[in-house]
Formats: sequence, structure tokens, C-alpha cells
Amino acid sequence: MTRRYFLPAMAVATCLGLGKTATARALFGAGSWSGSGLRLRPGDAVPVGAIEEALDPLPAGLAGWDSRNNRLLGMLAGEIASAVEAAIGRYGRHRVAVVIGTSTSGIAEGEAAVAWRQRHGSWPAGYHYRQQETGSGAAFLAHRLGLSGPAYVLATACSSGAKVFAAARRLIARGVADAAVIGAADTLCGLTLAGFRSLDSLSGAPCRPFSANRDGISIGEGGALFLMEPIPAEIALLGVGETSDAHHISAPDPAGTGAREAMGQALADAGLAPSEIAWLNLHGTATLLNDAMESRAVATLFGVGLPCSSTKAMTGHTLGAAGAVEAALVWLTLARSWNPEGVIPPHRWDGVTDPTLAPLTLVVPGCPLRADGQVAAMSNSFAFGGSNCSLILGRGWDPEGP
Repeated sequence: MTRRYFLPAMAVATCLGLGKTATARALFGAGSWSGSGLRLRPGDAVPVGAIEEALDPLPAGLAGWDSRNNRLLGMLAGEIASAVEAAIGRYGRHRVAVVIGTSTSGIAEGEAAVAWRQRHGSWPAGYHYRQQETGSGAAFLAHRLGLSGPAYVLATACSSGAKVFAAARRLIARGVADAAVIGAADTLCGLTLAGFRSLDSLSGAPCRPFSANRDGISIGEGGALFLMEPIPAEIALLGVGETSDAHHISAPDPAGTGAREAMGQALADAGLAPSEIAWLNLHGTATLLNDAMESRAVATLFGVGLPCSSTKAMTGHTLGAAGAVEAALVWLTLARSWNPEGVIPPHRWDGVTDPTLAPLTLVVPGCPLRADGQVAAMSNSFAFGGSNCSLILGRGWDPEGP
């Protein structure tokens, strides 16, 4: 029998807003295509999903970690701090791990520091390389939350924020930790915008996943944190599937083999049949190749009829944070108190079907989520290099598996 792990606390922030209340309001609102959080900022050539609210600087004692990415993680940590303190009381500080995903970390601070050095010949006051280190987020959160268990960062591009669920679950299952703070954060910086522009991957309009008019991604920023532990709670992590098809450094396998196998592994891990998934949050980047691959993989495994949507049309692609952010949106969808109307986040697009894609049932506003009994939803994250991860979260499960 498979032991279940639960997610009793969650915090999320994207261009839709800071915190669960703002996010749920935007996520389940009736709106139309214009409901996207993607905007064209002054000086930008393409719309992005920027967090408009101010993020407070870190306290003086943590200034060496101060970056926009860590400010975002710090804000999220404040929202789940009481749940983490309760876990510390149950297990001890040394028994709570921290596993964080990112791709940008504090690169924006590094960009600003290099520009300063080019102008003035010296590094700016207060700059420390620690601010942009890939592992900065986990080290910072461990200090911020007073934890002394294992703390590390996963950086596997756009699957990073999903793979932290698998990594933390392994730590707990093997007795290395009793609970874990998991999640991811990625914030906007020049490197990612320039890099994706060089690949001709950015859309000049808010992205349109699975549309015949899709022409690239919209980059967003955001983050999410969770507490994972074995004590029963409303939302459980039911299954994880991880594959690495290594088809190409940036292009997905056109056949979608690795993606399909990741989804199949997640179903097997959860002990569920494809018909038992109530909603699939697609990776759905709105690039020509990704959407073609994913539609083929989903249609092959699930057939037609499974409600599907890509929330990237609302948040943008948050890159290394996408897996955690989109798991947070699944968490909100399953949680009765945050989704009292019991609806599925709609697929926001222009409605122009691409006849070359395998058919999917794309969610319209007001589509109901399965209401009674056990309810499970899947979220896909597919990254450069063929690093694939599918997660299944559920409501109504007991501590022990079927």
C-alpha cells in the first residue's frame, strides 16, 4: 500500500495577485479572454506576467540574500509560517526539509551589478554573489523559517517546480525528513526575455495555447510554497511521474513519448485510471511544437472528453516556478473553501481551433468540477532537454493508498 503525503498549507503569487484570495478571485472569475494577467509594460516589446505589488526588502540580518526572487519567497513563507512552526513542534527543526525549484534565482540582481561595474569599475555596495546563486532560495528559506534539515534547490528548467514534489516525497519516505517546505519561484529578468527572444519563442500578444493563431510563449513571474507531511489534510499528493527523454536541447519530442510516459507513471503511482482524472492543467505554452506534442500525448492516453485548460494564458509561463505555481492552482481548484462554486479554471484563448492538433476538450467558463467523493486532477510540466514531470493532486483521500 502506498503511503499518502498531504499538503495542508499553500501560498501562491503571480501576476493574478498576491496570496490565495486574489488568485482564486482571478482564477475562477467568469471573464473572457481579456481576463489574462499578461500586460505590456513600458519599455517591453512583448506582454509579460509581472507582479505589480511591491515586495518588501528582506530584514537586515538576511540582506546578503536580498533579491527579488528571495523577496517573493519570503512573502510566500510568511503565509505558511504558522503551519511550518506547527510542523517544527511535531518533528523538530532538523526534521523539516526545504526543496525549492528555480531557473532565474537572483539573476536580475547580477545583471544590475554587472551593469554598475561596467559604468563605475567596481561592484555596487551591498552586492554579494549569494544573491544570484541557484541554491540561494533554499538556503534563504531555511534561515527565514529556522529550519536545519536538508535544504537544496532543483534547477531542471520548466519542470523544476514540479520535481520538488517528487524529491521531497523521497526524503520523507526514506526517513531523511518527516516534513518538507517545497515550492519554487522565478522572477523576471533580462536574461530570460532576451534568451527566449533569440529563440523566436515570444509572442507579441498574450499567449494563446492550442489556438491556430498561437505564436509563442508569454513569460511571467511567480512562486508557490507548500508544506508536505504525512498527517491527513484536505489536499493530498497522489502521484508523480518523471521521465527524461532527452530528445533535443530545446524542442520537445514530436511524438510526445516522454510526456505520455510521465502522465502514465503518475496515474500508476496514484493507482488511478485515466477516467478518474477530473481535470488536466496542461503545460500549454502556446508554442507550435509544445502544443502539438502535448495534445497528441494527452489524446493518446485520455482520449477525448477530459476537461483540459492551460493556466499559462492567465499567468504567463513562470519557467522554473511553473510546476509549483500550477500545482497551487490545482490545490485551489480542489479546495472547497477556495473554490466554493466548484468550477474548473477556464482555458482562456481566442477560440480559433487548430485542426492539425489532436482534439482536446478545452474548459469553458463555469465548467463544473466533479463534486462528490474523491476528486483528482493532474498538472503537466515539460522542460528543455526532455525533463518531464506530471503531478496528481486529490481531495478526499485517506492516509493509505488503495
